[in-house]
Amino acid sequence: MNFEMHSENGVEIVVPLVRRLDASVALTFKQQVLEVIGQNNKNILLDFSHVDFIDSSCLGALVSILKSLNGKGELVLCSLNSNIHNLFKLTRMDRIFSIRDNRQDALQMLMG
Repeated sequence: MNFEMHSENGVEIVVPLVRRLDASVALTFKQQVLEVIGQNNKNILLDFSHVDFIDSSCLGALVSILKSLNGKGELVLCSLNSNIHNLFKLTRMDRIFSIRDNRQDALQMLMG
């Protein structure tokens, strides 16, 4: 799975470069983000600006990623389209995850 990754002010920014995060890529997506966390990166920003669709397997992967931080870091999601944002609201995952409208707001939150 293709993704763009870079650091900015101590925050690891991960941008999946796929339109769909579904069961066909959820495991790979989770493993790649866990590798980033395993390199002692504790503040992770997931930028969904290229993603049009996620399914329940991706939600499960995101929960696993959040649990792997074990309270020792932060995970912030940004740039969710309206359908993805509605999915988070519908499943009440918007209460579990920190979600910001854009990358700049998310960076400010993490650098806080």
